[in-house]
Amino acid sequence: DYPFGTDEIGRCILSRTIYGARVSIQIVFIAIVASLIAGSLIGLIAGYVGGWVDDVLMRIMEGLLSFPMIVLALAIIAVLGPSLMNAMIALAIVNTPGFARLVRGQVLSVKEMEFVQAARALGVSDFRIMRRHILPSVSGNAIVYVSLRGSAALITESALSFLGLGAQPPAPEWGVMI
Repeated sequence: DYPFGTDEIGRCILSRTIYGARVSIQIVFIAIVASLIAGSLIGLIAGYVGGWVDDVLMRIMEGLLSFPMIVLALAIIAVLGPSLMNAMIALAIVNTPGFARLVRGQVLSVKEMEFVQAARALGVSDFRIMRRHILPSVSGNAIVYVSLRGSAALITESALSFLGLGAQPPAPEWGVMI
């Protein structure tokens, strides 16, 4: 009747594992999409504008990258308090610098290409150049990076819940169940 057995109060572990997968993956998806959007905007602005704006934004991102992922997430949750929402916020903040650096690097190469120079010569606004010409050119790499960061975010989220800083019992979430 119970292929994984039951827990100490008689709940089916298999059904809790399946339901916990939904919770864990939803948390990670929201956090990664938020970090994709924030990191892409930061990287796009830093790479396109350049100068002191680029220096300031990238130094902030490098400062965040200097901490291990789990340590920074623990620090953010220590400030915000333990909850599922705060775990999502921490995961989004921790993953944003990677997206910002990736998009910035791509923007630096794409903004010097001929089609961007032609749009600039035609008098197209900077916002429109970034939105219509540069962002579609760099989005492919960012989407691939989403799949890479998703697995690391899932492990970090489960670790935070295991430590009691993410989902709270009796929620059927993988870290809580472990």
